[in-house]
Amino acid sequence: MSDPRQAMAILAAADIIHSADTVAAAVSRVACQVAERLRERNPLLLCVMNGGVPFAGQLMTQLTFPLDFDYVHVTRYGQHTAGGALSWRAEPSTPVSGRTVLLVDDILDEGLTLAAIRERLLQRGADACYTAVLADKLIGRKKPIAADFVALTVPDRFLFGYGMDVFGAWRNLPAIYAMRDD
Repeated sequence: MSDPRQAMAILAAADIIHSADTVAAAVSRVACQVAERLRERNPLLLCVMNGGVPFAGQLMTQLTFPLDFDYVHVTRYGQHTAGGALSWRAEPSTPVSGRTVLLVDDILDEGLTLAAIRERLLQRGADACYTAVLADKLIGRKKPIAADFVALTVPDRFLFGYGMDVFGAWRNLPAIYAMRDD
């Protein structure tokens, strides 16, 4: 979004879904769960770009055990508000064969992207692939994957903040917002 006034108007008209304090507490809770399960496994933490950056970054700083870090860039959205075809933009440069992988993303929406990434990692020889999402969207139908670690649940609305964008803006917000259903 090139017009900051338009971005400000979107934020001003939005509903807050989870405050910054709620998000921070949820990330800390997930970090404890991940540590309990993976601390002895030297996992490869894979951030799903671009939305997973805030969650992965905050989560990593709370994991006090050895791990490796890399990223994967797969999207169904681009600059749109509805999902389309899967676009693989970057594969991890770190070999996944024989590794325990922790795949970290911003949101589990319909689950198609996360399921496809997980499947590819397992096909490439990962011993195990765990998934952690900041938000699990309550869409009211079965998803092809359930996340192993979920920080928060969110309503079936168009969300932004904490990694999720609206027309390219507001990934940097510390809270989660929803556009109004007008």
